Amino acid sequence: MVLNIIFAAFFLIGFVFALWQWVFYGNQDVFPEMLEATFAMAKTAFEIALYLTGGMCLWLGIMKIGERGGAVKILARLVRPLFSRLFPDIPADHPANASMLMNISANMLGLDNAATPLGLKAMKELQTLNPNKEHATNSQIMFLVLNTSGLTLIPISVMIYRAQMGAANPADVFLPILLATAFSTMVGLIAVSLFQKIKLYDPVILMWLLGIGGSLFAALWGLQQLPQEQIATLSRSWSAFIIFLLISGFIGLALIRKVNVYDAFIEGAQDGFSVAVKVIPYLVAILVAIAVFRAAGVMDILLDGLRGAVAFTGLPNEWVDAMPTALMKPLSGSGARGMMVDAMETHGADSFVGRLVSTMQGSTDTTFYVLAVYFGSVGIKHTRHAVTCGLLADAAGITAAIFIGYMFFG
Repeated sequence: MVLNIIFAAFFLIGFVFALWQWVFYGNQDVFPEMLEATFAMAKTAFEIALYLTGGMCLWLGIMKIGERGGAVKILARLVRPLFSRLFPDIPADHPANASMLMNISANMLGLDNAATPLGLKAMKELQTLNPNKEHATNSQIMFLVLNTSGLTLIPISVMIYRAQMGAANPADVFLPILLATAFSTMVGLIAVSLFQKIKLYDPVILMWLLGIGGSLFAALWGLQQLPQEQIATLSRSWSAFIIFLLISGFIGLALIRKVNVYDAFIEGAQDGFSVAVKVIPYLVAILVAIAVFRAAGVMDILLDGLRGAVAFTGLPNEWVDAMPTALMKPLSGSGARGMMVDAMETHGADSFVGRLVSTMQGSTDTTFYVLAVYFGSVGIKHTRHAVTCGLLADAAGITAAIFIGYMFFG
């Protein structure tokens, strides 16, 4: 529904605005430019999707090794003590616990294909504990917000898109994304806990919050002491090191568990090919709609207005060009991805805006999409405080992305 509105609105608003320029200002070039932009962006969308094949095969192959080797189960065991406090209404032996733990662990590892089915399974199991089937329970809301906050250890898709858009080092946004998404998750967790009167001073919850929060602030404080050039170098080197450490850990753990890592990689890589092919029509649709909107001049007018308002306050306004991605993110994952690609196409993958939109894209998940799919799958109509907490997490992630973006790349 959201994509339907976005697709139609971008085309129709672009057409009306172009018609206004043609009739009242005699701009004879506006419609030819719009037509040229649609064909050019359709070609760009196909090329991006085509080049995605190699990256998706590589990373989904690596992720399959991690999954077979038990990395997901290890993460699940690590967070189990915290989950027992965040979901007090769920009996200890209920099957929803395992599905939730596996879903969030899979999300953290970037295993989207595995995470969504596990998430839907967990929501159905939580629904069995729901006395009012059309109203979301506290546990269902907490689970959904933890999903929408988007905590991810390896932002695979963002790095792949950056690689295809010509980034010199696609992984240079790894640390900024990790920091931004941690802020989003922290705010989402705290917001839901306040609504549900969960005792945040519980020793286990407090240990997790202080541990994550302390690590974040220590990392940011340490980075602030370094020159801008050194921060960029640190981001590049440590991002690459951590990623290869995780890959090596997945392979090593799988070998210890006597997993055939080559066969696991091939199985995951085959999934990657099908994912890359399926994304083609979605990319073409949203990128062509954005091309019409931009070629008609609507995007420039909106951004110029916001840029002027920010400049009036005396604050830096370079981040304004990244806001279409930020505003689209809670509504549509495909739309936000299209805005990210459009920004990198316009400004360059290694520009400040290109890196900032990449950080924003990885900082949160798509709140309304997750809400519609997860709650819709079990027939929940009254979402209570789920939207409020989800959007608070989104706002925290986007705000953190802007500040961290200036710290690393500004």
